[in-house]
Amino acid sequence: MRIAIFSDTHGNCLALDTVLKDIKNQSVDQMVCLGDAIQGGAQPAELTARLRDLKIPTVLGNSDAWLLSGVETDAHLISAERRKKLDIVREWSLSQLNKKDLAFINSFPTTLIVPLGKNRRLLCFHGSPTSFDQILLPTTTEDEFQNILSPYSKYILCGGHTHLQFMRRVRGSQNFFFNPGSVGIALNHEQLTEKKLLDPWAEYALLTVEVKQLSLEFKRVALDMKKMKSIYLKSDKSFSAEAMQDYIKY
Repeated sequence: MRIAIFSDTHGNCLALDTVLKDIKNQSVDQMVCLGDAIQGGAQPAELTARLRDLKIPTVLGNSDAWLLSGVETDAHLISAERRKKLDIVREWSLSQLNKKDLAFINSFPTTLIVPLGKNRRLLCFHGSPTSFDQILLPTTTEDEFQNILSPYSKYILCGGHTHLQFMRRVRGSQNFFFNPGSVGIALNHEQLTEKKLLDPWAEYALLTVEVKQLSLEFKRVALDMKKMKSIYLKSDKSFSAEAMQDYIKY
């Protein structure tokens, strides 16, 4: 079985279509989206339609939940200035979506289990199995990482949220956790410049499960950044100014 897993499309349908085109050449049996699918980009309606039309199972991310409710669930403090900018983007996103779109987003589960055959199963979530806000990183301490994920060691685990491709083993099993990175907002978190620039690609992962073989491949697909910038700038001016404030140099 071969599964394409992607996350954090953030309303960037150009990036998703770029990934879907690459996935077509990979002979996959299934696709899964790990959330943060709609909010934050210039094409929320287009991306919602793409997920719905292709019947791609999608879990609920923190930004999806915030788009629907406007209630901030993350414990991290956000400045008043940053909150104002986020609210502008949310209000614009909602103006692009109809009742059918919102009902579809509201149907996303917080976790999803995908049977892999041979008693293997894939547990999909956004942040962690218990919270779409929880942050898992390569630098998360071993004790903290294992405390969060070892109760689910019977599964192969995958989550998004941090926009960072990596894999770590889960204690007490032969299974592992992986993050496929971000389709819509791939970036290097360690940039030293004040403004964070996007990487010129869209990220996803391929999981292949066979009788005597298990493989994981991280993929990066070249993204037309000039076209993406043009899409943002052609949208509502107040939205594009806020949504692309850190990335507009591309």
